[in-house]
Amino acid sequence: MSIDVVNCGNDPQVGNLSTPVNGSAFTKAFINALPAYRQGLSANRRGLEIGMAHGYLLYGPFAVLGPLRLTDYGPTAGLLATIGLVSILTICLSIYGAVGVSKPTETLTTPNVPMDLATKEGWSEFAGGFLLGACGGAFFAFFLCETPHLKPLIDVASGVWSS
Repeated sequence: MSIDVVNCGNDPQVGNLSTPVNGSAFTKAFINALPAYRQGLSANRRGLEIGMAHGYLLYGPFAVLGPLRLTDYGPTAGLLATIGLVSILTICLSIYGAVGVSKPTETLTTPNVPMDLATKEGWSEFAGGFLLGACGGAFFAFFLCETPHLKPLIDVASGVWSS
């Protein structure tokens, strides 16, 4: 049984209601431009892009707020903690893909979901790309934070939360 996604926005029994937020052209354009829904990307490329963002953004809290933040080992500990968490996330992605995946759900906001993540092989490629991209993003954040321009700002931020 197929559901017409475009015309079900007013039926509350379908559970996919059209609201001013999810029905706006801006929201649809924004969501469909994200790597998870962008058309024409391979599963590996999706994983690389999503992983780069996660690795880059996870480094900061570990390095600036971690227990070693006021030592010389703070940046390295933040990098290693980020890589550890990314490894755990990659294992979780692999387990999810090994259990078996189904066709992604089409909604009003995302009517054309990519089908490359509907297979075990696609999830395997996605997880591999995620690991590589996240480690690369974490290393980029590490090197960026070690530049002489950002080092004083990081020292100030690290000192704010110390007791």
